[in-house]
Amino acid sequence: MDRGNTKQEILEASLELFSVQGFEATSISQIAGAVGIRKASLYSHFENKQAILDALVKEVLEQYAAHSIFARVDWEKDASGLPVTPNAAVQMIQGQIRYILHDPSISRARKMLIIEQFQNPELAKLQTKQNYSDVLQYFTGFVKQLIRQGILSQDDPEIMAAQLCLPISVWINLCDREPDREAEVMELAGKHIRQFFRLYQQEEQ
Repeated sequence: MDRGNTKQEILEASLELFSVQGFEATSISQIAGAVGIRKASLYSHFENKQAILDALVKEVLEQYAAHSIFARVDWEKDASGLPVTPNAAVQMIQGQIRYILHDPSISRARKMLIIEQFQNPELAKLQTKQNYSDVLQYFTGFVKQLIRQGILSQDDPEIMAAQLCLPISVWINLCDREPDREAEVMELAGKHIRQFFRLYQQEEQ
């Protein structure tokens, strides 16, 4: 078996196990068994379980930086992709919801962070950053740009952003627990975004 492939298989198996039963409850033996190798072989790739977790966090951060709109867009510097209509906003946000729910690595990493946030201070900070701070910052910048362009009326942009994005975060968590409710959540998200625009849309003079 190729050494590079085995290392990646260890990471993937570990993430799957950590996302279901947590870091502490997962043993090296379970990881090795999931990959189909001996514990001794696993130790030739990673010094210990903490080293596996460290590598997973690094990989999660790299994927997050490369693919998440919350990490990549800075509305203060670049508003060229600003969705200025309710339908455009619905398409953008629903697309990100689908990505968050269905990308295997992102989905498992999110579930791992949810489990580990009360056990591991480092992962608690990462959970707050990815699932609250960055999301609220992204939508605050989004709302500010819409206000500047006269699309939304003047109000507190951070409160407006919270009203827009935090229900969506709750619905994503609901889908994690009950995947069969995704269609319902997508419909709710669309209605929610359109209502947000109706409530705050700048009235024509």
